[in-house]
Amino acid sequence: MLNFNSPIQNEKKYNEIKITEVEPTIKINLRSNKREFSTKIGKILSILPPTEANTSSGNENYSLLWLSPDEWLVYSKNKNQNFKDQIELEKKLFNEISKINQGAVTNVSDHWVLFNLKGNKIYDLLTKSCPFDFNEFKKKKGSVSQTIVNHIDVIIHNNENNDLNLFVRRSFSEDLWLWINDSASFL
Repeated sequence: MLNFNSPIQNEKKYNEIKITEVEPTIKINLRSNKREFSTKIGKILSILPPTEANTSSGNENYSLLWLSPDEWLVYSKNKNQNFKDQIELEKKLFNEISKINQGAVTNVSDHWVLFNLKGNKIYDLLTKSCPFDFNEFKKKKGSVSQTIVNHIDVIIHNNENNDLNLFVRRSFSEDLWLWINDSASFL
C-alpha cells in the first residue's frame, strides 16, 4: 500500500458525531458471474458474497459489500492485520479466482479512504448534501449504498445503529473531510 499523508490527523467530535479515519486496511474489488465464485470466496474468507442488492455479509475479520450483481468489495475489519497478511490474502484470492479465470481480483486499498462516522446525528449530517433517502437504510444493519455526498461519489456501509463506514476516493478525501467538518460543526 502507498505511504500517504492523510487529510485526517486525529478523530473529530462534534455535537453527537465522532469522525475518524480507519487505519489503512486492505480493500479488494471482486468481480465474477460464475457459479463457482461464491464457493471459492466462502472457502477463502469464510463469508458468502451477498446476492441481494445493497446488502453485505461479514465475520469478525472481513466485510463483503454488494456493489452490483457481479461485483463486491471486501475490506478488513482487523486494524492490526499486518501488511504481510494483507498481501497473502490478495495473493490467495488472485490464485484461486483470477489465475484460473473464475473472476477478477483487484487490490483497491490505495484507491479508497475509509471514514467511520458514529453518533446520533450522522444522518442529519449526510442528508445536508446527499440525495439518498436514509429512512430504510438506517434500520437495516449491513445495508450498503453507493451515492453522492457533497457531489462526491461514496460507498456507505451501515455497521450498526448510528455507526457508518464511508468509502471515498483518495483524490476526493480531503474535500469530503473538510465538508464533513464544516457541516458537523453547525449541527
